[in-house]
Amino acid sequence: MKAWLADLIYTGGAFESGLAMMVDEGVITGFSRSEEDLKNAQRLPGRMILPGLVNVHSHTFQRVIRGRTEHKTSAGRDTFWTWRQSMYHAANAMTAEEIYHAARMAFLEMLLSGITAVGEFHYVHQGLEIARAILRAGEELGLRVTLLRTAYVRAGWKKDPDPGQARFLTPDVERFLSDTDEMIASGARVGVAPHSVRAVPLDYLRRVADYARLRGLPLHMHVSEQPAEVEACIGEYGRRPVELLHDHEILGDRFTAVHAIHITDEETRFLGESTVCACPTSERNLGDGAVPADKLFEAGARICFGSDSNIQIDILEDARELEYHLRMNKLERAVLDTARLFESATESGARSLGSPGGSLEAGRAADFFTVDLNDCSIAGADHESLLGHVVFSLERTAVREVCVGGELVVQDGQHRLQDEIVREFGKVQRNLWR
Repeated sequence: MKAWLADLIYTGGAFESGLAMMVDEGVITGFSRSEEDLKNAQRLPGRMILPGLVNVHSHTFQRVIRGRTEHKTSAGRDTFWTWRQSMYHAANAMTAEEIYHAARMAFLEMLLSGITAVGEFHYVHQGLEIARAILRAGEELGLRVTLLRTAYVRAGWKKDPDPGQARFLTPDVERFLSDTDEMIASGARVGVAPHSVRAVPLDYLRRVADYARLRGLPLHMHVSEQPAEVEACIGEYGRRPVELLHDHEILGDRFTAVHAIHITDEETRFLGESTVCACPTSERNLGDGAVPADKLFEAGARICFGSDSNIQIDILEDARELEYHLRMNKLERAVLDTARLFESATESGARSLGSPGGSLEAGRAADFFTVDLNDCSIAGADHESLLGHVVFSLERTAVREVCVGGELVVQDGQHRLQDEIVREFGKVQRNLWR
């Protein structure tokens, strides 16, 4: 049994003081104000405890292209589609060992920013070798990783095969499902992820969706990220992507639509029983557009967040950007409730991945991070404004400890493997871009 006592703890939707969090075998068993429990608790003075953030959508290998696409190319007009060429270079040039080092770098950044769980949308296949390397990276760092095994079949409707995607493809659905069975049997936390309607034909997609339903697995999918994807879906099926998924009963409680930017009001209603993963930092960087989060919330959908291309890893930054996109589009302020934004960054993300954390309550995993109450970014906050400070102003410098399953993996802002990870990642970068 362990007990943790900080100056403040966020539980039950409020900040509490003088409250020890009791943990046994990595699970929160309850909270106590008894003198004995307070006396024996591990004290964290000058800190507050918050539930660990959840990063629902990541491509860790893309960490290597950060900063390397921020220039004009010879294409004349740079878009998501021209950006993919640099992504393909990295995906095809990296060895399994190099992807492992890239994953460690991305996972380190996640932990240092208060993220305790991640969904890795994994589509660079080499048998199961790369998947296992990514899971090993997460285990070494102490981060919870849900491997979202991604099915990728083709370049798109009426498109010739793209050599840049050769490493992504699993044309045989039986092979994809048997490989997924093997990963599950190994003890890995797994979900399935048909890449998109452009990359996965309908019959294959339905097989994967049925497989997920029968096994109770998370089902994730890129949906309506770009207008060209919508146009191709209409051309092939006579339906927009969300319409198609609705017609074939693929949407639902376990389904997470990643992006869902270019959707109609009717499609918004169709997503009302599902989750939408917004990736505002990446969506801005790629010129995708903004997620209509206000309409999705009104329809009943849940929102969570992902770092996607890992151009920046900061889930609270994604939360505030989601709100700021709406403010610019609607020319008004305070569109979304602050507590709802924080819930999206924690509880909704955990639900999307089927992860045991997400909130600090009895029976949930002891996944949390601490914040230095004297950090410049939130100095002067009181109880009434503190959550607003966290969501809209907190800098990563304020994150001091990170605990996953009751074990501290970051202490005083440092991970024990930090120097080695940065050093090895530097070698990967020099080799890849020389």
